[in-house]
Amino acid sequence: MLRSVAIAFAFTSSAAFALPINAPRVSGHDLSVIANQMGVSYDFEGIVQLSNCSGALVRYESSQPGDKGIVLTNGHCVDYQGDMIPPNRHLINEPVTRQFSLLSRDGQSRVGTVSSSKILYATMTGTDMALYELKETFDQISSRFGVDALTLANVRPDAGTIIEIISGYWRRGYGCKVDGFVHELREAGYKFTDSIRYEINGGCKTIHGTSGSPIIEGGTRTVIGVNNTGNDDGGKCTMNNPCEVDENGKVTAVKGRSYGQQTWHVYTCLNDRNQLDLSRDGCKLFRK
Repeated sequence: MLRSVAIAFAFTSSAAFALPINAPRVSGHDLSVIANQMGVSYDFEGIVQLSNCSGALVRYESSQPGDKGIVLTNGHCVDYQGDMIPPNRHLINEPVTRQFSLLSRDGQSRVGTVSSSKILYATMTGTDMALYELKETFDQISSRFGVDALTLANVRPDAGTIIEIISGYWRRGYGCKVDGFVHELREAGYKFTDSIRYEINGGCKTIHGTSGSPIIEGGTRTVIGVNNTGNDDGGKCTMNNPCEVDENGKVTAVKGRSYGQQTWHVYTCLNDRNQLDLSRDGCKLFRK
């Protein structure tokens, strides 16, 4: 899966396939140079770097300046007892301290560090998403670091939408269009529904380390999804080789194809206090 990279601490053998797998052969500095040579410029305001993944400072459309900040990344970027979150499991309001580096607008430097107080929600069932609540408010982050959050869209994206995928880990961006949506995406024992599929001949061939990068509607600061995986070797339904399963059960796998997960579902679970309530009627996030 999963577009994360090796991190400093060791995992159990059962997690060997999970977080620390197949780091890219190219250094982050080299990738930044390549992006600059191509003349591509991306806005890194609100993009964050994790120890093993990418992410973004995000807000709901109804968030207020005094609300605690939120970081969006992948569920598979969360350490779950030294492993990944198992299928059919979710975390909600779990106390955890984790640091995130905020990047400058050009992505060339760090402007500050923020810390989480808890995981608001994380799962790898149906989607691959995690939301961390920060100790700092949006207003404090803006005042101290000059960084404002991106906004989560509250509606389903459309096929053909121009997108940017911006990685805080590698400090580089990708650009292409949404090719379409996948009825069910399978990877090892995990299943994701209605996944975003990128143009295979576009510029969104994401690599390990881009896990958790926001999928941003081109020309805006609106997040429509979160980047999470791609098919490395042409394998079918195995780790790092997700496959597509259509409504009739037909299975296909394409080497080099990359995917992300939609994020608008969060709004179906928000109550009038901007808190996630998985028991809310119509909530589409997985709950056991």
